[in-house]
Amino acid sequence: MDASFWHQRWRTNEIPFHERAANPLLLKHFSALALAKGCRVFVPLCGMSLDIGWLLSRGHAVAGAELSEIAVQQLFVELGMEPKITELGHAKHYSGKQIDIFAGDIFQVSREMVGPVDAVYDRAALVALPEEMRQRYAVHLREITATAPQLLICYEYDQAVLPGPPFSICSEELHRLYGGSYRLTLLESADVAGGLKGKCPAKENAWLLDRRTM
Repeated sequence: MDASFWHQRWRTNEIPFHERAANPLLLKHFSALALAKGCRVFVPLCGMSLDIGWLLSRGHAVAGAELSEIAVQQLFVELGMEPKITELGHAKHYSGKQIDIFAGDIFQVSREMVGPVDAVYDRAALVALPEEMRQRYAVHLREITATAPQLLICYEYDQAVLPGPPFSICSEELHRLYGGSYRLTLLESADVAGGLKGKCPAKENAWLLDRRTM
């Protein structure tokens, strides 16, 4: 799945993945990260997620990466902020009070660009990527966040019924991608009301990924 697919979705406003409220599993399980007020949370492939406003309202700083500049512009409108925009490598850096969003390919976003990260909140990144990209993404995410702990929300369903995105991510794959660096704990597995896209029974799973210590 190439960048043009997502650019087209945002240009035509075909964004059914955009939730109209902060994600309930975020609200319920964010405390599992045990972050102090003012900690900095990285949100990969963040779109214009209302989860970002919720994180800011809790007193946290937010960094994010998003392929679509349209989404980033709409995010700042949603937040009621006028961003400062600068060119930074292969990305554009949109910044405001307690927020830094990098518009561009996440694989072109470096640890130096992102800066310090205390935790990662991944609701829409891993599930947006096809299987052949997920290993590369997991490695890159660990690199740019210094293996910061994660709250990860993903779906699990019969991929033969619905091709995705969002893609199905099973427990075995998560352990394969992250088990070498993290301890994985399933916090909750909830049925998706009405099924995924109204077509397929699915679970929405919330995982806590704690950095392994030697």
